[in-house]
Amino acid sequence: MAKHGALLFSYAFSILVFATSLSCKAIDSEDRKTYIVYLGSLPHNEVFSPLSNQIGILERVVQKTSASNFLLTSYKRSFNGFAAKLTEQERERLAGMKEVVSVFPSRIFQLQTTRSWDFLGLNQTAKRNATAESNTIIGVIDSGISPDSESFNDEGFGPAPKKWKGICKGGQNFTCNNKIIGARYYTDAGASDAVGHGTHTASTAAGNPVKDVSFYGLAQGTARGGVPSARIAAYKVCSVSGCPTEAILQGFDDAIADGVDIITISIGAESSAPFQQDPIAIGAFHAMEKGILTLQSAGNSGPEAGSVSSVAPWTLTVAASSTDRRIIDKIVLGNGKTIVGSSVNSFELNGTSFPLVYGKDASSQCVDSDARQCVAGCLDADLVKGKIVLCDQAGGNTEAHQAGALGSILKTSKPDVAFIVPLPASGLGSQDYDVVKSYLKSTKRPRANILKSRAIKDDGAPVVASFSSRGPNQIVPEIIKPDISAPGIDILAAYSTLAPVTGGTEDERRVKYSILSGTSMSCPHVAGVAAYIKTFHPDWSPAAIKSSIMTTAWPVNDTKTSPAEFAYGSGHINPLKAINPGLVFEASKEDYIKFLCSVLDEESVRLISGDSSSCPAGSAKVSPKDLNYPSLAANVNSSTSFKINFHRTVKNVGLPNSTFKANILSSSEVDIKVVPDVLSFKSLNEEKTFDVTVVGRGIPEGSHVSASLVWTDGTHSVRSPILVAA
Repeated sequence: MAKHGALLFSYAFSILVFATSLSCKAIDSEDRKTYIVYLGSLPHNEVFSPLSNQIGILERVVQKTSASNFLLTSYKRSFNGFAAKLTEQERERLAGMKEVVSVFPSRIFQLQTTRSWDFLGLNQTAKRNATAESNTIIGVIDSGISPDSESFNDEGFGPAPKKWKGICKGGQNFTCNNKIIGARYYTDAGASDAVGHGTHTASTAAGNPVKDVSFYGLAQGTARGGVPSARIAAYKVCSVSGCPTEAILQGFDDAIADGVDIITISIGAESSAPFQQDPIAIGAFHAMEKGILTLQSAGNSGPEAGSVSSVAPWTLTVAASSTDRRIIDKIVLGNGKTIVGSSVNSFELNGTSFPLVYGKDASSQCVDSDARQCVAGCLDADLVKGKIVLCDQAGGNTEAHQAGALGSILKTSKPDVAFIVPLPASGLGSQDYDVVKSYLKSTKRPRANILKSRAIKDDGAPVVASFSSRGPNQIVPEIIKPDISAPGIDILAAYSTLAPVTGGTEDERRVKYSILSGTSMSCPHVAGVAAYIKTFHPDWSPAAIKSSIMTTAWPVNDTKTSPAEFAYGSGHINPLKAINPGLVFEASKEDYIKFLCSVLDEESVRLISGDSSSCPAGSAKVSPKDLNYPSLAANVNSSTSFKINFHRTVKNVGLPNSTFKANILSSSEVDIKVVPDVLSFKSLNEEKTFDVTVVGRGIPEGSHVSASLVWTDGTHSVRSPILVAA
């Protein structure tokens, strides 16, 4: 698996240039590249023509021919902007215009359940609001969807909700129904899912209950989404080659205008980017304006610090963690020793043991360093036939399969995750792998067997996955990211029969349900919970839904997780508690505009807001830490003592007459005071403010201290992590 790739692929993405019907008709010989020109909000003017405005702006920099020849995509339904082929000189001139927020290059973004919902407590007997759930629409921005999957059968569903403004434009051989009520595509020739990823995420969020499904007998049970009665609108922005920036923005532009209630997007970049250059942050901001919460995967680049790519405060960023079901397999060595490995291995070898060979001893054409890893083209078919090959890297299973090996034992840096393999194979951490290597060297005729995978109970769950991207937030450290963790390991959900089970070209298996791991899988779990909350509280803002999820989360046992809040944010999602949080931290568009004033210039903020917003000057300027966020974070100088003040406001959504008392869970490294430490409410929706002061001495550079503030009224517990980093 590539470090930053989606975990369902074993091959790297190539560059894709996406073009719509407005594609460039006559591009000259100049070196032109695709750029996004972001113009902010649409003007509140009925006679305003976004397309004419965009062409007019482009005409001011394109000299030689008609500007429309270079226009690729126009964003005009939910926000203002366009994608165009530009030279470097044209890009610079556009970036200098006062009506332009940002100009940034198109990038290729990457795609990043039978048991998981029961593990979260949201089982099939949980309290539900059936009518509201059926009126809830989840927009899935992904690789398309498989309309023929049983998970999307529309039996028992009535017509689409009246609020729905979208269409079914899925291309040839694609039919929507009363479950999949809308489909659009911006890559390939249709909305059908040739990757499998979009089908998997959509069914995790809102798939119908389907009994007795499994992956070749593994993880058997009932596959279902968090809100199985909800409707789905699919926006295909990804192909097997990746997810272009301009397509992602098109997906948001349409999803917002079509009237979805929740957006889930399990896509991310290799690293975080400034908000005005991040298409998902841009789309999610304009979704928030319309009352739509966007859920995004944190990324699969963990455990490196600062690797989280989803960092905007108006999105809910989701880390991946384990459930109490773990898929393992076993390796039995010729000396009788049994080692537990990790892979989704559906194969059974016919026999008790087979010859074992090291990759470097099975190659006649590669240097030792490549042969040890079983790099593509290194293994000699005659030397691996009928044998199990030992490979020093996880990707070696593809070469072992193509060379005709009987099986493979792989060294992996992610032994907590089981990946589907194209032949009998098992992944081992470095310590167990070295045991196998030592055995191989100890005998002239080493032998081994790899047993078929099976599911076992994991009482240590939830633990954040090793691959899940970590904080701190590299753009605004005062906002803790990720926000929450959810199941993202060994998730069984619907899959596309058009997609290969693994990345290996020799693997011809096709399945209706598959087991995948990644923050791509955890994100739709939280999207399902967000939709579940919305069915009980249809008038709640995106910030209120986000707050309810974060403040009711289960604390995570961080003795097994590093680096604490930077790995899991506020904790592990708790759906049943989230529908009744007691208090919520509200944040409006105006609050986010004030926040943007702390990181952007006033002219850009005004364009993004679409109004005459002005930024406070001097001492009145707001710090990012003062956004009314459910978690509290600050950066300090490592060598000096510090005193930090956080100002927050909470709204009562619990009981009309209630009194909440503050409790601090903290180490002795900091002193924390809350004023007032008692909040008394007389009515619902009443708001109260409080201040949190954190005092401490110098913190070693690169480290942090954490604590929690918990408001309790005897019924509700409202928890906010507090994190101070140096």
